[in-house]
Order: sequence, then structure tokens, then C-alpha cells
Amino acid sequence: MDQLKQYWVAQRLDKDLGDPLTPENVMSFKQVVAIDEKEEFPHSEIEWLYNWKLQHYYVPAECGGEFTSFEEFLAFVRVLCRRDQTIGIAFTTLFWSFITWMAGTDEQKQKLAQFIKDENGAMCLGYSEREHGSDLVGGDLTAKKVPGGYILNGEKWPINRATISGISYILAKTDPEGGPKCLTLFMVDKRELNPDNYYNLPKILTHGIRASDMSGIGFKDCFVPDSMRIKEEGDGLEFALKGFQVTRTFCAAFSLGAADTALRTTLNFALNRVVYGKKVIDIPQPRKILVDAFLDILICDCETIGAARGFHVIPEQFSVWASVTKYFVTTQLETMINSVYTVLGSRFYMRDEHDYGIFQKVLRDNSIISMFDGSTVVNLHALILQFRQLTKYRARRKPEAIAKLQKRLETIFSLAKQVPQFEPEKLELFGRGVDDPLQGLEIALQQLEALKETSDVDEDVLVNLMGLGNLILEELNDHDELITNSKFEYGHDQSPELFEIAKKYCILHAATCCLQMWLYNRTILGEFFAKGEWLVLSLHRLLRMIRPLPYSISDAYVANTAEELLKLCKEDKLFSIVPFQLAQSQITEDRPHATSKLQLKA
Repeated sequence: MDQLKQYWVAQRLDKDLGDPLTPENVMSFKQVVAIDEKEEFPHSEIEWLYNWKLQHYYVPAECGGEFTSFEEFLAFVRVLCRRDQTIGIAFTTLFWSFITWMAGTDEQKQKLAQFIKDENGAMCLGYSEREHGSDLVGGDLTAKKVPGGYILNGEKWPINRATISGISYILAKTDPEGGPKCLTLFMVDKRELNPDNYYNLPKILTHGIRASDMSGIGFKDCFVPDSMRIKEEGDGLEFALKGFQVTRTFCAAFSLGAADTALRTTLNFALNRVVYGKKVIDIPQPRKILVDAFLDILICDCETIGAARGFHVIPEQFSVWASVTKYFVTTQLETMINSVYTVLGSRFYMRDEHDYGIFQKVLRDNSIISMFDGSTVVNLHALILQFRQLTKYRARRKPEAIAKLQKRLETIFSLAKQVPQFEPEKLELFGRGVDDPLQGLEIALQQLEALKETSDVDEDVLVNLMGLGNLILEELNDHDELITNSKFEYGHDQSPELFEIAKKYCILHAATCCLQMWLYNRTILGEFFAKGEWLVLSLHRLLRMIRPLPYSISDAYVANTAEELLKLCKEDKLFSIVPFQLAQSQITEDRPHATSKLQLKA
């Protein structure tokens, strides 16, 4: 596993941040909870990250930065957010720079790269408006053409880092009669504006991420030069939506970081708390909840890491994959966090008990992630609009197309393979019916069949995987038949039934990503991953969401998965299919779960 260089930055960052349970460390749980209580922007912590030079990993190598892959990016954002989503999200607004890397001029790219690397610059995104929400075309902020530039009038709200940022990406209406071409995107550099012509809106009080700079920005007869326009007039909506494909996918990193902490702090409680003469971890029901939570993280890992690598291989398919990842991962982990609190008991509701009250902060902060950059409804709707094409394409696949698909799947899911450079200009608004992970399901089933000839996979595991894999295929075929025979119409007035069908598609997508991830990485991700028992449990867990199945598939697999969970916790390793080393705990020797294996078997 050490050969996976894409995880080295995250591992080094976590080590330098130190154990979050040590109060004196930067971004310790005690410190981030105190920041949250004060509702003050974490200036010193953000400065620490700039001094660490983390901002360089947001700038592509061709622009003088250190960004090399989304897989690496996903890992270090996850590390930030396992400590604090407020700081992780505040720093990661730098990721909006991808609009410029995608569509900016060379001059705009160089200016932005210097702003980020040398001036500790930050940016924000001004798309939504108080009266219009996600209806971007319905916005009222206008940009009127004048010699040398535009005059902006109107407000954008709500915006994270609206006040404490130097550059705002503003979507403005340049042609009220232009339909989908009515919007133009501007990279507004506040330093170059007349301060009398723009203003910051008041801080918005929120239930979670209280210390964030959540506010808005307004313009009044504000001149911006042509050099701040991204691409051409009327291109704004296109690049806004393409930018969402990138950022929606990586909202999953925020959720994965929070899920790690929610599970870890609950596990710490379950390993120490004694009720009815037993430790909580030794009672079947809470132990099952914790194992299911671990499986949820592994499932979401397969979906998200696959997507992060997929951006480099099949960017043209992300109108589908980004919607699936944003919907499935954020909602699945939101549900998971809401489940494990039952193990933590009343302490989940206390703001200063157990690990400095970090759980209640995670619970509050994380509840907004599924709304970021497109809500659950927005993402499922975007998926629904592509169902007809997805179904037609899958029905018409030819042998030569399937052979090419198999090569792409190997590059996407084999973590030992280097991904090609990301080419943002290949992003497409519609995926033309292609969705490699699910449309490669039959290839995965053939690979499983071939494993019968080898001796390194337990026969029972393989039989279970074949059975569950064929159930996924059966469900996918039923889905295609349903869509083919439906009276499908494009537009916003989709039936509630179609939204349920879209949720089911996302579950099948996640199940297939798990299968693909295991097939291509059995020899490099450790013994637990290779055995595949976790995969059997994960596929069973996913399929139980959409069809009747027995409650349990193997108590032995559950026990072995619980042992792995406790092992990772004891060794301070990330709960992940890539369990890299986190900062070492300073109190390891005092933890009573050093003999957890025996406790589990008691």
C-alpha cells in the first residue's frame, strides 16, 4: 500500500496536524469546537494551512502548482474534514479555481495561480440568489455591456467565504431574452473594483459550520473589465454546470472526513463504556451498527475514489457520475452518522462531553453537505433526464465498444495505475448515454467467473459474490426495461416515482463500483480487502435497500469486519479501503481496546 504515492500528501498533512485528541494541536477537537462556539472565522488555522503550502495542491502543475490527481486531492480534503468540516470547506473554496483552469485565458490562469500561491488568495462562488435558489437562469443580477467592460447590479446569496475572499466567480445575466445563453460568468477580483460599488451582506447564522464566512455580496453600478469575463458572453451556464460536475463529486470528501470522525469517536465510547456488565462493543446490536457504518464508508470509498480517478479517464461521462456520487455518498453518510449516534447515547447531544463534544458538531456541520452545489433533488433530476439515453446506449453496445470499455475500467479502478492528466475541456453537459461503471457490470461478472480457476479466493466468498452480482444485473435489466416502457418526458415536472427509480440507479452504481474496485485491487490493498468478505457484506447491504433479502448473510464475515475496524482504530489508520496512517494517538497505551479481538469473540 505504501507504493500508492497519491496518498502521501494526505498522510503527511495528517501527521503534521497531530493527534486531534491532543488539545494543544492545531485543529484539535477541543480547538475546533471552541472556534465553533465563538462563531469566528478560523483565520489562524487557515494561515497554518497556507504556511504548510497546501494551496499549491489546488493549482495544476502546468500553472506552476502541485495538483496532479483528484485522487490525491480527495485524500487530503478528507483528512482536513475529519478534524473540522468548517475549516476544510473554508479552505477548499480554493477549488472553485477550477473554473479558471477549465475555461480561463492563459493570462487569467497565471494571475490566479500567483494569487493562490504567492498571496494566500481565496475565492468564492456567487451563483444563487435569495429569491431564486437553484434556478440559475431565473437570477436577477445583471451585467450590462459598456466600453471596456460591464456594469454589475444585483446580489448573490448565500455564499461561503463571500466576505473573506479576494475573487468571486459571479454568474450574471447579460441577455434577458437569451434563454439558456442568457448568463455570463465573471472572475471578479475585488482588489480591482471601486469599493463604493460593491458591498458584503451580513453574516448568515447557521445551525452548523457556525464559524464559516457565510454571507453574500452585492453590486451597485459596479464596473468590471472585459478581462474578468470567463470565455464569451452567454457561456456562463455551460461552464457553471461543468464546474459543478467537479465540485459536486468532491463534496463527498467532506462527508467521508466527517464520517470517519463520527465512527471513530463513537467507537472510542463503545470500547470504554460498560453497561449491563459488558462493554458496549460486545453487545450485538451496537456492534452491528458500527460494522454497518464501517461498510458504508468502504462502499462510499469505492464510489468516490473511482469517480476521482474517472475524471482523468472519462471526463465526458461526468454529467452522470458526478450526480450519482453527490447524491449517493453524501446522503448515505448522512444517514450513517445519524445511525451511529444511537450507540453514543445521550452524549451525542452534549456539547462538551466525550472527545470535547466533537460528535454533535459533526452531526450539525455535515447535515448541509447534501445541499451543497446542487441538492439531492437537483442531482437526481439531472440523472433522470439522462435515463432514456443511458438505457438505449446499454442496449446497443457492440463487442469492440465493450473491449475499449474494459481497458478504461482497469485504468479507472486499478489504484496502482497512473491516471492521465485531467482534461477539463472534455467535460460535457450530457454524457450521451455512457456510464462505464454500470455498463461494465457484465465484464466484472465474467472476471468473477474466471476467479473460480484460481485458489486465492475463498470459495464461499466467490459464490456469494457471483450470486449478489447477478442480482445487481437483474435489477439493472429491470431498470432498463422500466425506462424503455415508460412515458418519459423531459422537463422539471418529473414524477416522484422517477426520483425513487433514480435513487435505485445510484445504489446499483455504488454496488458495481465496489465490485470493480475489488477486482482490480485484490493484490495491493491488504489481506482484509483481498479476502472480499467486506464486499459480500457491502453488496448484500446495498441490495437489501431495493429488494427483499435475508437480514444476515454471514455472522463470521461480520465478526471479521468488526476485528478489522478495531484494528484500524487501534493503529490510528483511516477507515477506508486505503487505510493509510493517521497522526499517532498520544494515549494509545491507555486504551482498553488493546484486547478487542478477544472481547469480540467473548
